[in-house]
Amino acid sequence: MGAAFVVSGIGSLDRAAVRYAGEPDAALIEGRFEILTLQGTLSADGAHLHMAISDARGRVSGGHVKQGCRIATTAEVLIAVLPGLRFAREADAATGYAELVVRHLT
Repeated sequence: MGAAFVVSGIGSLDRAAVRYAGEPDAALIEGRFEILTLQGTLSADGAHLHMAISDARGRVSGGHVKQGCRIATTAEVLIAVLPGLRFAREADAATGYAELVVRHLT
């Protein structure tokens, strides 16, 4: 896959793995959750996704999606593919992170 992004995502989870802002590791939380939003980029380098979820009392939390989420009943994810483009993650000297780079395919 060259370049794609998640337009929208909704559904339910019975386990969520989320890395909260500023934290080095993911929190693994069990329970019933509604996926309120899911967005991010998809590339050959992998996925960079963020989501907001709510629990049975309507409390909302969210962050960076990590491996370990488990769908409870369904997940509806709309993906848009961008022909002619390639997403990549490359080290950025200014931030120290692998940042998104968008290139035109020739």
